[in-house]
Amino acid sequence: MASSTRGVLALSTLVAAVATVGSLFFSLGLGLVPCELCWYQRILMYPLVVVLGVAAIEDRAGVYRTALPLSLFGLVVSSYHVYLQVFPSVGGTCSLGGGCAAIQYPMLGGLLTIPRLALVAFLLVTVLVAGVALTADEDEWSSP
Repeated sequence: MASSTRGVLALSTLVAAVATVGSLFFSLGLGLVPCELCWYQRILMYPLVVVLGVAAIEDRAGVYRTALPLSLFGLVVSSYHVYLQVFPSVGGTCSLGGGCAAIQYPMLGGLLTIPRLALVAFLLVTVLVAGVALTADEDEWSSP
């Protein structure tokens, strides 16, 4: 069971790393200025690369206590970000110079936008880490 936990942690590290590199590509490579909610999501995603990476190397299932709050809060922020982008008429703003609807970098014909990519990444990390939490709790209860 330990090797499967390590694999899940490695996969969640990969998801967080791809999200991190992707966000840096959008801002540094394409010159897109991150909005305020993008910054909050970066603050929540970037540490997950290190936290989950170290946990994968050391096979520490208890990392869910640190990673799950970060990913859950990131899931909430990114969900709100997508909501603002889909419904700009609600009057919410999240930017450093314009609403989320002002700059959309659509991929796959508009299906994927930067906020939706962040939502998918946080959702994947949350599901993977929650799976680790469930197996870690089983291990704690089954040990004598």
